[in-house]
Amino acid sequence: MDTYQADLPAVFGALSDPTRLAVVERLSRGAASVSELSAPFAMAAPSFLKHLRVLEGAGVVTSVKKGRVRTVQLRPEALSRLDEWIGWNRRRVAAQLDRLGDYLATEENDDT
Repeated sequence: MDTYQADLPAVFGALSDPTRLAVVERLSRGAASVSELSAPFAMAAPSFLKHLRVLEGAGVVTSVKKGRVRTVQLRPEALSRLDEWIGWNRRRVAAQLDRLGDYLATEENDDT
């Protein structure tokens, strides 16, 4: 697996903010209007819209406007790429730790 994917830093950055992370968690249950998404947060509409722009810019969400209502939807493929990258690195680290464990076990047997 190619360890560097150009979009990953933007996705990690977008998810690093608690407000944006909460929005993604909410969207994991299904699409929602901007007003629904902003309701739990005590912030002005322009501030909340900036959070949505960051998520959209990173490819984590998409939005569609119908009339006066903008509906936001999660893009699961963005999170799938994160999951793949994290899983690949987790397996790599686990393999290194397994090799270290084998080495230490060998060293311990050599000392006896």
